[in-house]
Amino acid sequence: MKRGPGIFIVFAALLAVGVAGLLVVRGPWSRHDAGHNAHQTAVGSGPVIYYRDPDGPFFSPSPKKNAAGKAYIAVRASEDVGFDEKPWAAAEPAQQQSSGRRILYYRNPMGLPDTSPVPKKDPMGMDYVPVYEDEAQDASTVTINPGKLQRTGVRSEPAERRAIAIPVRAAGRVDFDPRRTSVVALRFEGFIDSVQKVAEGDFVRKGQSLMRVYGPDLSSAAAEYVSVLNSGPRARVEGARRRLVNLGLDEATIASIARSRRVPRVIDWPAPQDGHVIERDALSGMRAAPGETLFRLVDHSLVWVLADVPERDVSSIKPGEPAVIRVRSYPDRPFKGQVALVYPHLNMETRTARVRIELPNPDGLLLGDMFADVEIDTGGKQKVLAIPEGAVIDAGKRQVVILDKGEGRFQPREVRLGRRGEGFVEISNGIAEGDRVVTAANFLIDAESNLKAALQALDQGAAK
Repeated sequence: MKRGPGIFIVFAALLAVGVAGLLVVRGPWSRHDAGHNAHQTAVGSGPVIYYRDPDGPFFSPSPKKNAAGKAYIAVRASEDVGFDEKPWAAAEPAQQQSSGRRILYYRNPMGLPDTSPVPKKDPMGMDYVPVYEDEAQDASTVTINPGKLQRTGVRSEPAERRAIAIPVRAAGRVDFDPRRTSVVALRFEGFIDSVQKVAEGDFVRKGQSLMRVYGPDLSSAAAEYVSVLNSGPRARVEGARRRLVNLGLDEATIASIARSRRVPRVIDWPAPQDGHVIERDALSGMRAAPGETLFRLVDHSLVWVLADVPERDVSSIKPGEPAVIRVRSYPDRPFKGQVALVYPHLNMETRTARVRIELPNPDGLLLGDMFADVEIDTGGKQKVLAIPEGAVIDAGKRQVVILDKGEGRFQPREVRLGRRGEGFVEISNGIAEGDRVVTAANFLIDAESNLKAALQALDQGAAK
């Protein structure tokens, strides 16, 4: 008997809830049409993942109001599916019809071969995706609403003509230019009376005395020259002078003998050019045979870099192309030069070709046999149609880009690629200059396009 009042209270509460529900159903909302009432009562399932502006494609991770004072609408997990879904457009079916795009049917959001002529939900509560007439004609075209574009980070750039630099990188070493190397040797048998204070590694100027030389043949030729100058006919003067030149005497020494009219016992032997002494074999008092190397001088103001380029890159390298040289001694200081020659043979063991690069070395920082990292710019100045490399989807046998057709519409397009360099790739066929290609999130659009194509094939098979 004690349970009687409790049961009565529960029964009264249930009766009150039923009456309140009846009043709500018969309230002012009952005056709306059935279709609009069904849309208002449809509530998505799952947690709230973001909030959208009721007046436009703006979103917020937390509740807020727009400039007009309207509260942002909560979007749940089941309401945010598929690239084709348009949450704010689905709220007013009449607006879809007035936009000029006619809806043919609605497809299953999970890709199942199930369609419906009217909006509906699948067993998981997900809305069926509308298929428009223009999309049915071109199954590869993907339409994405502005909200999706903003959240997925889709970006596009126009295809433009530009010069593509294609750097060829190789290892090399610094070498001396043999055209700037001189050997000091006698053309007669002589004796070195003394050697000046010049050692290996010293820098000497052209005309600077390197040693003092005595030679019987040289003295005899000098005596004949003086004799002809004093009393001989002028016709013999040039012959006597030519003999001194043939023995290697320089013009300054010959002019000195002509002025003094005396035959010197020893003659100062000058340096033939500016440069560093890299070899010194001359010693005071030694006997020097004709042609024996006594000094070797090298001018370092211009040096060579010999680089070994792989065989596959040889055809792209031409003389005159710029090159950048970096050596380990000065990693932060690049040296600029030009390709002078591509040697006409390959190294059989390494399958590389030798490339000679000439570059100035006024400060003498580049030393012989230094290792160098070489980068040759083989792109040239010619401009070609190019797009960023990130815009290309490589499918193995074919390469695809996603065209941005505007208004959230995208279409994959097969292209033919050319040269690559500096983050860009040449397009030889497939798109035209000015076409906009997707450079970010293109894999997502490509996946959706493939799904559309598969569904279109299923739909056509079912129709047949």
